[in-house]
Amino acid sequence: MSFVVKWEEKELKRVSVAEGVSVEKLQRLLDAGKVVIPRNVKRADEARDGREIVLKAIGEGMSTKLNVNVGTSKDYVNLGEEVEKAKIALQYGADAIMDLSTGGDLDETRRTILKEVNVPVGTVPIYQAALEKADVRAVVDMSSDDMFNAVRNHAKDGVDFVTIHAGVNLNSLERLKRSERILDIVSRGGAFLVAWMMHNERENPFYDEYEYLIEIAKEYELTLSLGDGMRPGCISDASDRAKFMEAIILGELVKRAREEGVQTLVEGPGHVPLDEIEAAVKVIKHITDFAPLYLLGPLVTDIAPGYDHLVSAIGGAVAGMYGADFLCMVSPSEHLALPSVNDIKEGTIVTKIAAHTADLVKEGQRSKARRLDDEMAYARKNLDWKRQFELALNPEEAQRIRDSRPSKSDACSICGELCAIKMVREFFKK
Repeated sequence: MSFVVKWEEKELKRVSVAEGVSVEKLQRLLDAGKVVIPRNVKRADEARDGREIVLKAIGEGMSTKLNVNVGTSKDYVNLGEEVEKAKIALQYGADAIMDLSTGGDLDETRRTILKEVNVPVGTVPIYQAALEKADVRAVVDMSSDDMFNAVRNHAKDGVDFVTIHAGVNLNSLERLKRSERILDIVSRGGAFLVAWMMHNERENPFYDEYEYLIEIAKEYELTLSLGDGMRPGCISDASDRAKFMEAIILGELVKRAREEGVQTLVEGPGHVPLDEIEAAVKVIKHITDFAPLYLLGPLVTDIAPGYDHLVSAIGGAVAGMYGADFLCMVSPSEHLALPSVNDIKEGTIVTKIAAHTADLVKEGQRSKARRLDDEMAYARKNLDWKRQFELALNPEEAQRIRDSRPSKSDACSICGELCAIKMVREFFKK
């Protein structure tokens, strides 16, 4: 299989070193479509001009990656704050940024974020197509040209990957109509397209004219993130026919994209109870021929508003253990409000914890991940606080807590001189 993207040897070497895999293995997985490295040709040109974009490999055998969503809303527009959110996310471990803006100057926001960050950037072009039409008449008045023009414009700006809800078609919509869901559609892009199809009594253009989408992707070396417009929005809706029908369709679209040399991700479910995560991940991976799987969460309970970043991290760790490749951060303000800068920071940190937790048991990443935990264990054994803080995912918070309640000994103030590690160490010295 020949992919449009032609990676330079030095680029593959850089990624292989970061992931702890050989260049040959990395190339095989890229050729099979089981790993993607999202990067628009425009960003590749920038790299050659001296502005290095950090390449991120997502998929089988790679470390679990983390995406962070930022973006304005119609209720709150502050471009400077969105840039600050993106930068704080990168500081605490994000591997990619998505701009999901729906308010203010969408073009300016997207271009500014692309300029300010040096990791893959994604968008959902249907948002802009729908909102621009809604400003004139209604979302359902979009034309297929409006939809594809939005994709092309985002690609022209240098966006590396785009979410496209091509699996929301008349077939999956029929399964949704027959379902007994509590929350029918919670995907914003999915809702736009369901409304459009029902109003216009036509097939989803992204599905019906998928070849045109592939043409755009090939021209800009754009990675397609095939969106989960039918994702469950609550625990009771977690494993129904609509979700799996969409996944079957996405598997077919992955195959068609690969045949044309286009990189693809597949997006997965949102709310899933713990005992259904393994099946959800393994089934979706299997029917999409092991395309890299990108998950929002999954959230494992519906009753923790204000703590959904923790709920999501629980689900993300389990999903990662069973093969999920790319976790989307959920912030504490999920379901409540547009996230603040601090919400983004907290959400990024706990999702990074989930990703690392998954890597501790993941084939291909276990040894590398466990070396970090072993280093922390030795630092604790030696009461080496400097090294403990260096290894911590949030060094500032660890240092703050220790300094706020210091011990008179070189241990921590939980035990002080009664520290078990210290006592046993002293005993063995005798």
